Amino acid sequence: MSAAAPACVTSSILDAIGWTPLVRLRGLDVSPGVELVAKCEWLNPGGSVKDRTALWLVREGERSGALGPGKVIIDSSSGNTGVGLALIGQALGYTVELVMPESASLERRRLCEAYGARITLTAAFEGSDGALKRVREIVAAAPRRYFYADQYRNPANPLAHYRTTGPEIWQQTGGRITHFVAGLGTSGTVMGTGRYLRERKPEVRIVAVEPDAALHGLEGLKHMASALVPEIYSEGGHDDRISVSTEEGYAKCREVLASDGLFVGHSAGAALAAAQSLALGLRSGVVVVLLPDGGERYLSESQS
Repeated sequence: MSAAAPACVTSSILDAIGWTPLVRLRGLDVSPGVELVAKCEWLNPGGSVKDRTALWLVREGERSGALGPGKVIIDSSSGNTGVGLALIGQALGYTVELVMPESASLERRRLCEAYGARITLTAAFEGSDGALKRVREIVAAAPRRYFYADQYRNPANPLAHYRTTGPEIWQQTGGRITHFVAGLGTSGTVMGTGRYLRERKPEVRIVAVEPDAALHGLEGLKHMASALVPEIYSEGGHDDRISVSTEEGYAKCREVLASDGLFVGHSAGAALAAAQSLALGLRSGVVVVLLPDGGERYLSESQS
């Protein structure tokens, strides 16, 4: 569970988590002195950045003794962490139960079920907060049955990115990174990656991306002013925050597919919109934007 490059032959599919590529985006307009590069997290085996989070939640649970034989892994998720937990549970022999809002894409729900997870759905209009409230009720009713991964409060979430995502980006850019851009959901990616990069290079700017309104269609992202704020989140964990509309996020998905051949999800589109806006206002720099998942798990939803 380190940022060391993986062996050519791994002992488990879980060893394939991490070391996703950085791709320079040549088709999006930015200032002449700026490099805009994307961290392609959908190339993790479970299809998203949340594979990292899920692996560390489980491994830290095992290390602490909170997770062991006979325990059921449970958490709430809008989809990607759920897929990661289901994959890891299947690989390690754990039963997984997930609480997801009905608004979670059909593809992600089916992936979780394909990996053997049992799903409880909550009302779509309550979003991820409704699923979070419900999972806490379930755990409170049977605390001995469950290992509650608790991605919104568990320090293993940002630790995953402090130990893997941050070091990878640092090494892949040769330390040249000047700005890191990522969306706010549980906030673990921003908090953990940002902490590592700041320790290596204090002048690096950490930019968080969120929806511009409480009611939005950017699945996986939180509008912090109107949402249950994750306990792992701190405003001091980033330098700037950029708000992006649902329409901007969807449009940027279409644009980067046409310009660079990247088929990404809507929250990735929002991060790209923010990163491009930032890059257009700089004279020089290396802007790294994290793209959390691919567009294939949103095909049942409107792309307009």
